[in-house]
Amino acid sequence: MEGTPVAVLDDTVVALDAVLQSGTVGALDAGAMMHLLRVAGEIQRRVEAVIVEAVASVDPRPAGSGEPAFCGRFGCRSMNELLQRVLRTDGASAARVVKAARLVRREVDLSSGERLPARWPALREALLDGALGVTGLLAATGPIEQAGPRVRLADRWEADAYLAEVARGEESCDGAENSDGAENGDDAQNEPGPAPTPEDLRVRAQLIVQYLDPDGAEPAEDIALRARGVVLGRAKDGVIPVRGALLPEVAGQLQRIWDAYLNPKVDGPPLPGVHFVPSAVLEDSDAEQRNTAVSPDDDVLPAGDPGGMVDGRTRAQKQHDALAAALGIAARHDDMPRLGGAAPTLVVTVGAEDYATGRGWARIEGAETPVSTRVAAHTACGGTVQRIVLGAGGRIVGLGSSDRIFTPRAAPGDRRAGR
Repeated sequence: MEGTPVAVLDDTVVALDAVLQSGTVGALDAGAMMHLLRVAGEIQRRVEAVIVEAVASVDPRPAGSGEPAFCGRFGCRSMNELLQRVLRTDGASAARVVKAARLVRREVDLSSGERLPARWPALREALLDGALGVTGLLAATGPIEQAGPRVRLADRWEADAYLAEVARGEESCDGAENSDGAENGDDAQNEPGPAPTPEDLRVRAQLIVQYLDPDGAEPAEDIALRARGVVLGRAKDGVIPVRGALLPEVAGQLQRIWDAYLNPKVDGPPLPGVHFVPSAVLEDSDAEQRNTAVSPDDDVLPAGDPGGMVDGRTRAQKQHDALAAALGIAARHDDMPRLGGAAPTLVVTVGAEDYATGRGWARIEGAETPVSTRVAAHTACGGTVQRIVLGAGGRIVGLGSSDRIFTPRAAPGDRRAGR
């Protein structure tokens, strides 16, 4: 095993362990610490190159008939899963390694059995030399790869050679080549500048794409229109997850609605549902608050917070309630299309006995998960109730009219309480 790649890397691990366990890293001065970071960066980039080269050398297809692929031999479904387990990294980082390996993989010629050039040969050599890491490789190739077939093969190879020179520091910031023959003979101008960051490589690649593909891809608006969408997921823990992507103008409008409701000068979005409290209770609470002297320097709120002065909702919960209020307003708006001659209405179905006792479950039209009868009671308070009598087999045998529970003749001693 001596002299093999694994043995060499094992020795490197032993050396790194000795450095970490020596306890001398924190005692270095500024200059030595800077030098340590530079050397650590050199090691990190070369370790990434070893990983990428190893992944690129693995044949993703089965080696023979009936023989499992490389990942299958170790009980993994994909190279991504194998890297997550071996490198102890997350899925996104493993995906970046797999993507980088595709860019530098050297396929085998079927007729001669020789290795063909990589898709990005010059950047591959720069990766193996430690001039850039996985992040730099993906940054340099990303914009050109995204342009796809609109960039010719010869142009891509020319861009590959140029970006490799930039990654090695052989190109100055203004694009002029750093050669020994400076016109003014100033040695300072011949010294290479700071090593380019991945963002610098991405900017260079974007400039190349603008030159090679001036018309660009299809307009971003068309891509955004196809990518937009909102999906309601499956119920979990009593809530429905929302996934999707909003157009910028839609997201901006939603943000403005949230800003309006979350403005400190207003009471905030209303709490979900409706609740009623006897007027006497609210009047007693208001009187207690008026009679309670609070010092300006006293940060202690009245015990029990009877007036509801403290809003314990998080910002995300307030945004949820603001969206619920906005949907309710939109449903009642004159411009909202009608369903059966009425505004889009939330329909909650509950058995009469369950509604009377407050036990059991109710169902919301359009949602799979059942809800408590409290939701039905809250909906009835702010909407109308229609009584339906079901016969055998679920047939409707009686249909009452839609009535509001509280009419103008409601008891004057009750009033709605809420935000």
